Amino acid sequence: MTNEQVLGFPQGFIWGAATASYQIEGGAKEDGRGPSIWDTFAAQEGKVLGGDTGEVACDHFHRYAEDVALMAELGLPSYRFSVSWPRVMPDGRTLNPSGVAFYDRLVDELLARGISPMVTLYHWDLPQALEDQGGWRVRDTAARFADYAVAVHGVLGDRVRDWTTLNEPFCSAFLGYGNGVHAPGIAEPGTALVAAHHHLLAHGQGMAALRALARPDQRFSLVLNFSPVLTDADDAAHREAARKFDGMHNRMFLDPVLGRGYPQDVLADLEHLNALEPAIREGDMELITTPLDWLGVNYYAPTRVAPLPDVSAPSNCGLPGMRGFDVLPPRGPLTSFGWEQTPGSLTDLLVWLHEHCPELPIVVAENGAAFPDTLDNGRVRDSQRVRYIADHLRAVHAAIERGADVRGYLAWSLLDNFEWAMGYTQRFGLIHVDFDTQQRTIKDSARFYSSVVENNTVPAEGPAELIMD
Repeated sequence: MTNEQVLGFPQGFIWGAATASYQIEGGAKEDGRGPSIWDTFAAQEGKVLGGDTGEVACDHFHRYAEDVALMAELGLPSYRFSVSWPRVMPDGRTLNPSGVAFYDRLVDELLARGISPMVTLYHWDLPQALEDQGGWRVRDTAARFADYAVAVHGVLGDRVRDWTTLNEPFCSAFLGYGNGVHAPGIAEPGTALVAAHHHLLAHGQGMAALRALARPDQRFSLVLNFSPVLTDADDAAHREAARKFDGMHNRMFLDPVLGRGYPQDVLADLEHLNALEPAIREGDMELITTPLDWLGVNYYAPTRVAPLPDVSAPSNCGLPGMRGFDVLPPRGPLTSFGWEQTPGSLTDLLVWLHEHCPELPIVVAENGAAFPDTLDNGRVRDSQRVRYIADHLRAVHAAIERGADVRGYLAWSLLDNFEWAMGYTQRFGLIHVDFDTQQRTIKDSARFYSSVVENNTVPAEGPAELIMD
């Protein structure tokens, strides 16, 4: 392709793929691993579609060397993975040497293949032992997280440069404790707000502890999920509906980390629950503002909202305490998960983030989509995913052109995996996994993404079929 046909990314741009421990590892009862809240949740009838669990998942615990070899074949320079807290500390408190040894081996294998490991310390799999003692409802879990962060850093910190404290505390707090669709399955809006604060407190305590141990070249981050808001009208009622959703979904977790505290308009929206502010103690907000080196941004889809005639009517959005608006159905084209595909919303989000916190570099830590795969004589064709990746990389490039300080992009996900409450029904992977045989097959989307990484460019235009051919 000529220069006019491709869009180039900045020199040193971070490329890679991401996974999460419970979604891929398996080995649920090996080397002393304790149960997580997701083991407990998935074992309950009706909680996960199809009755699936992560007990085996992609069997990455045994097949990590094969998976790292596939990353190397694709030329991926970076791999973002999460550590299983219950594998490392089965009781949430005491280091399990045989459990942490798995990550020791994984990091060495990655480095031997020239792949930079990026560690996420928490991707939703809280040790069940800590949940039995209150989980994210109690402040002590934040302190236990800081101890855990120190312990993992003590083993891997000599080789790992990039560290993330929490992945998407929004989901862990609000889906786990607010509407109960994720582990531990609690549906108490006030409790969800308390859990949200304790997640941010854990981030702050963990970040402070890590920074006290840091090498000069190490970088520390938090990864948040964002959903830009779309409305069908630009009037006062629609702007108010958008403000409410944006405040709770996007600013609720970001602003405290930036040193701005919880947004005052959101606190007013939540006042009727009388839950969040009583949970905040002296010194909490200062800890939460412990500086980041980069902000991880997970983006999948925008959200459409509309005002309700009764501003006090409960929202259908599932966010704790929200009233006066509803979330509208997404509009096509949709992913197989039913998520709207609007790449321009990613551009707008990245530009807004740059304007909201211009001093903070951004890494797109997750972006991807579930689509059906077509098996064709040993080849896995997934042209919809190729198109999705191309369109969203163009959206990232557009944000950079508009001044956003975006330093990297990590595709979700390296492998088809256990997709939380949806079980194995949704395939997000660049690599197809046959869950009966554990055979891996590189998809067309992985080949396309590999070419993007190799050239540090994305085609400026063209349908998926042309891109692949």
